Amino acid sequence: MSNRPPELSDDFLAQLKEDLVCRRLGRGMARLEERLSLLTSLDPSHNNAGVFIGHLALWVDIGFQRPGLVKDVLARFPKPAHAQLPLRDYVHLRLAEGMVAMAEQATEIAIPHFDFVLAFKDEVGDPVLLSIANFWKGRCLRMKGEYDEALAFTTAGRDIAMEAGYQPMAAVMRVLESWLFFQRGKSKEAVRILREAEAVLRKTDDHVTLGNIHSSYGRIARREGRYQHAIEHFADAIAEYKQRDPQHRNVARSLANMAYVKRLIALQLRKKIDADVVRHRKAAARGGSNGRAARAQHRTRFEQLRDEAFAALNEAAAIYEQYPNYHGIGSVHLNYGYLHLDNGDVERADTEAATAFALGEQKKDYILMARARLLQCMIENARVEEEIGAGAEPGNHARLAQDCAQDAVELVKHTQDRRLLADAYIWQGLTYANSFFGDIDAARRSYDLAVGVSKGDNPDSTWDDMQILKAKILRKGTVDPTLRAWSQGSVGDKTFQQITEEFATLIIPKVWEREGRKVSRVAARLSISPKKVRRILSQVGRRKPSPE
Repeated sequence: MSNRPPELSDDFLAQLKEDLVCRRLGRGMARLEERLSLLTSLDPSHNNAGVFIGHLALWVDIGFQRPGLVKDVLARFPKPAHAQLPLRDYVHLRLAEGMVAMAEQATEIAIPHFDFVLAFKDEVGDPVLLSIANFWKGRCLRMKGEYDEALAFTTAGRDIAMEAGYQPMAAVMRVLESWLFFQRGKSKEAVRILREAEAVLRKTDDHVTLGNIHSSYGRIARREGRYQHAIEHFADAIAEYKQRDPQHRNVARSLANMAYVKRLIALQLRKKIDADVVRHRKAAARGGSNGRAARAQHRTRFEQLRDEAFAALNEAAAIYEQYPNYHGIGSVHLNYGYLHLDNGDVERADTEAATAFALGEQKKDYILMARARLLQCMIENARVEEEIGAGAEPGNHARLAQDCAQDAVELVKHTQDRRLLADAYIWQGLTYANSFFGDIDAARRSYDLAVGVSKGDNPDSTWDDMQILKAKILRKGTVDPTLRAWSQGSVGDKTFQQITEEFATLIIPKVWEREGRKVSRVAARLSISPKKVRRILSQVGRRKPSPE
């Protein structure tokens, strides 16, 4: 007598799979709802039990119930029972275990489960299983900031789905592919991929992925400074998510993104208010209008934007409380911190940044930790400029800012997030250029590193910060009087050879500093002999170079 319950028939599992690959999500979830009672009696001895858990994990990831459901079902399959399962069931069980770990952002636990599934690709031969295992590993690698590998596994999963004729499922994977191109600064390619995926998925009821597409459009618009378009896309994303679940975790993510954009608009408005004050003050001195009515209107809108940002974050935090999503909660705390810092409340901003860092530290989330350190760097720089809590050692906050900037650089180097690395270099430069250090040479080195990393990309607030750093370098930099005279053709009675020698005494020490005080690197950079480098350094009275 078969121990296979009717609910776990091959036909039922085939129907679930067909609904999944065609993205007939409403129909598939209705099938699962009809059999929820099965979950209370599921037993490892049932035929297809492990396969069913694998399918359940796929549907929960899409939006059926919550990840805790799969975790509870897996608890009924103790380790000793695993050895009794057929290989097909065990592989599906491992996929489900990986999904639960991925949902908890435990990527180091999740990835080995997916690797196990992929190791048995020949024995299993199930394109859906193999496609999803590649895709989910790509998602885990994206969480870790390992974007190149993430793209490789994502496209591998996409190709398997396409070869099997599962275009709607492949379109889902293309959304992550688009995001990874976006992280590389290839926004046009990212938008092209999104549009192709959207054209396929518009024929389905996959509201979560359609929401993800609008969310991606919003992030691209935000990066390009099209803030109102970004808000509209995030609103569309939220509307799509709520069709699947009003409390879906991605609703919280889009609310946090919307709050960040509203903060950026508020900052632009504040700059306009400050500029108007200066302009109208000058006009009033000449007997013109003081423009108070217009400024009052701008201030009202400014406060409204901030209130809306806080409201969005409050709603996001309430949703995230239902999920073990430390990264999302950490992002909410960071956004709270930025809003408090903008308002001059450095103590509350510091508390939020510390909370975000602690959340990232729990899971070794280098991106979240780096973002938190950057916020702390900004806070300490604000304290330096405002001389808040100077105490007995005025340089304490400056050194803390320097430490936070360096920590951010080192943390983000564990990832491939070049945009965040550019942010870290920019704030390292702004710290060097602050009123305490005033080290313009070091600030310029950080600026050069930021420019090299960003590769001409001009993302939202990063661009503004880069321009501020550039202005500080140019404003505080000095041009050597000799170079200024030469640029005007004033060379006195010096020969060209003498000018060349004098130029060497100006440029070689500077290059030596930039090249880490290494003579061999200066010689290679300038294509001159190490002997000449040492002679010039000795001539200008520099300390003896360190041994190489």
